[in-house]
Amino acid sequence: MKIKTALISVSDKKNLKPILNALKKYKVKIISSGGTFREIKKLKFKCIEVSEFTNSSEILEGRVKTLHPKIHAGILNKRNNKLHLKDLMVNNFENIDLVIVNFYPFEKTLNNTNNHSKIIENIDVGGPTMVRSAAKNYKDVTVITSSEQYAELIDELNKYKGSTSVHFREKLSRIAFTETAYYDSVISDYFNKITHTNFPKKKVLHGNLIETLRYGENPHQESGIYSKKSEMDIKQIHGKQLSYNNYNDIFAALAISKSLPKNIGTVIVKHANPCGVSIKKNCLESYKSALACDPVSAFGGIVSCNFKITKILALELSKQFLEVIIANNFDSSALKVLKKKKNLRLIDASAYSINNSLKYVSANNEILIQSEDLKKFTTKNFKIVSKQKPTTKEMKNLIFAFNVCRHVKSNGIVLATNETTAGIGSGQPSRLDSCKIAIDKMKKFSKKNENLVAASDAFFPFVDGIEKLVQSGVQAVIQPSGSIRDKEIIKFANDTDTVLVFSNTRHFRH
Repeated sequence: MKIKTALISVSDKKNLKPILNALKKYKVKIISSGGTFREIKKLKFKCIEVSEFTNSSEILEGRVKTLHPKIHAGILNKRNNKLHLKDLMVNNFENIDLVIVNFYPFEKTLNNTNNHSKIIENIDVGGPTMVRSAAKNYKDVTVITSSEQYAELIDELNKYKGSTSVHFREKLSRIAFTETAYYDSVISDYFNKITHTNFPKKKVLHGNLIETLRYGENPHQESGIYSKKSEMDIKQIHGKQLSYNNYNDIFAALAISKSLPKNIGTVIVKHANPCGVSIKKNCLESYKSALACDPVSAFGGIVSCNFKITKILALELSKQFLEVIIANNFDSSALKVLKKKKNLRLIDASAYSINNSLKYVSANNEILIQSEDLKKFTTKNFKIVSKQKPTTKEMKNLIFAFNVCRHVKSNGIVLATNETTAGIGSGQPSRLDSCKIAIDKMKKFSKKNENLVAASDAFFPFVDGIEKLVQSGVQAVIQPSGSIRDKEIIKFANDTDTVLVFSNTRHFRH
């Protein structure tokens, strides 16, 4: 399809000169408007202003420029349809064969201001309308929606001497409709947020492909990772490509790390479950304590340090086989040590933060959506229900254990001492089994029962679970309330002089 007339209207005005040179080479007439028209003239190329082309001035402070029958008839008409040709002749309209348009920077505006009026004015109407028209009529019209496509268009024009192929136009049409859908989804998301509508009747999701992964959970599964941003807040600075499972573990580790005190704490994760957590202030001791909780599970796992890694810690980390190390940056000396391991992935998460966005889980044609569990725990969230009262140190340990426990796959049990995990039982259908696993882990590795506390992600439905914990040396237990047998649990605690604290909220993680 020979290109004779092009309409160019872009907010991103970089790299225009090469495409303008190509259009000039093939004697393509250019129509443009506003800032794009001025930029083209500044680059010393011939151009007709839209208002001159339509014989209709821009109105409403530029809100209406290209919304004109001459523009859209020129784009939308079917070149081989006699009725369409007749309509064009009667109205003295002409074909527009190429549309180069990108939209007002709505997403960028959201990142730069909270001014609602400015945000609204950066909702593009004319641009997406032209793109949709051109994309619909791809059999006759070429549509370009990004400066990244200029080189490909130039190659196509050179290959076909000023024309484009239908396969090329069809591909660009697919991209164009994705672009308009994405643009509208960002606007929809903005209006849902300002009206506090988490669950509208129709939900539109949007994301940018970060990379296509080698495979999913298993080699026969396809996989990719998307982000609402153009790039993620975590940065890989060393190692081979991350896998689906790596990303899953990284996000699980960061969810715990970022819930810990600022610049404190080490988290070790295996298969999206924590197998060791410590918030000792000394970074080296924090790592060693977290590792001691379950060194066997830590093998081939992920370590997330909620602080900057130094050479001293790097030397200790290098002794262990790990898939990924995450940190709030690395010293140059630490990088020299860790980069000796070719396959070890190093992730800088200093810019990563957990925000109150929605969480999605998909199954078949359905999507489960919920808000994140980001509740910050203080003593006000808990009620001491036993006669025996916790010391200040015990209460800190209990809250630490409870915070870790909400990140353990349910049913979850966490044993802790000195704000370090001593045993973790996860993912069991029976809460009693999770208690047994946590106790066995402690006896095998930590062997710590001094000032031992336990946290459960939900209430104990029977006395047997808390009884097992107390028999293992647990002196204080924290659990959500809500069981019809809460009174029996309280009685058992009082009979055994055990501290019992109830949480007002439950924290399952399935």
